[in-house]
Amino acid sequence: MQNRINLHPETDTDVLELIDEEVMPPHTLVLHNDDYNTFDFVIKSLIEVCNHEPEQAEQCTYLVHYRGYCEVKNGSANKLVPMKRELLRRGLSATLEKN
Repeated sequence: MQNRINLHPETDTDVLELIDEEVMPPHTLVLHNDDYNTFDFVIKSLIEVCNHEPEQAEQCTYLVHYRGYCEVKNGSANKLVPMKRELLRRGLSATLEKN
């Protein structure tokens, strides 16, 4: 007997995200310090890529600068891999860690 999940069109996305987060362990997107990018560029990137509020992006940028890294986003790998790729494409240093 196969297990079946009956989804309703109006809730498909929400249900799939819940299933995805339960099946896949959470991950953390980590931004690392570099000597190349400006504070303004990193802040702008966190706002655009990770949907941070300006204050949150600024705080993360300072943590990266002074501590060497900052955990900028938590979630499933499916959500975080595209963000990591975009940060890397912009020349930032980012890793994805399994919790």
